Amino acid sequence: MGNNAVEINNVSMCFNLQTEKIDSLKEYFIKLVKGKIHYKEFWALSEVSISIKQGEVFGLVGFNGAGKSTLLKIIAGVLKPTKGQVKINGSIAPLIELGAGFDMELSARDNIYLNGAVLGYGRSFISEKFDEIVEFAEIGDFIDVPLKNYSSGMIARIAFSISTVVEPNILIVDEILSVGDIRFQDKCNKRIKSMISNGVTVILVSHSAGQVEALCDRVAFLEKGKLIQVGQTKDVLALYENSI
Repeated sequence: MGNNAVEINNVSMCFNLQTEKIDSLKEYFIKLVKGKIHYKEFWALSEVSISIKQGEVFGLVGFNGAGKSTLLKIIAGVLKPTKGQVKINGSIAPLIELGAGFDMELSARDNIYLNGAVLGYGRSFISEKFDEIVEFAEIGDFIDVPLKNYSSGMIARIAFSISTVVEPNILIVDEILSVGDIRFQDKCNKRIKSMISNGVTVILVSHSAGQVEALCDRVAFLEKGKLIQVGQTKDVLALYENSI
């Protein structure tokens, strides 16, 4: 892979969309048995190839439905592409769908261990980092309260704190810089900028052109699943903004 952190080779992703409305589970099973459920193929990504260098801050821009989040999930290993492959060089911390692996009936304490395990951390490691996670997330008084009583912002704070407790080789950020209140967003931004200055490869999806321009070395512009352009941030953003 040379000096590349991520290599995306001819990646395509197809989803089957159900075309007719089914009102009940019973109706669904009857149609399923009779082979009468019709699907339409939707290609969220089509033959996308991108190489992302080690230590680079790389942005993905595009309108809603362009395939940005799908591509991030494929890089993170959450989705398997229909065609093509992704090669990863190093450890990944995916800040996408924060808190997706949490159990809302369990306390924050239990969920820190649960989510840590999902990210591949052992129990002893989480115990060692536990106070640091709780302190960053600012949930000390609520540590033994079930997550169902938390706000979505507080849940995202815990997830962000767990995901970034160890500096990864590659950080994937999907619009989560809107976590919690303004002060906590600033705290998250500082942690991400610290990682950038330490040479962590960052892949960022953001609808804020200003944020992309301030942080990214290069940018890819996606439109309806196709790669339109990859290049220097200023050039690609100009093309993207002219197509709005």
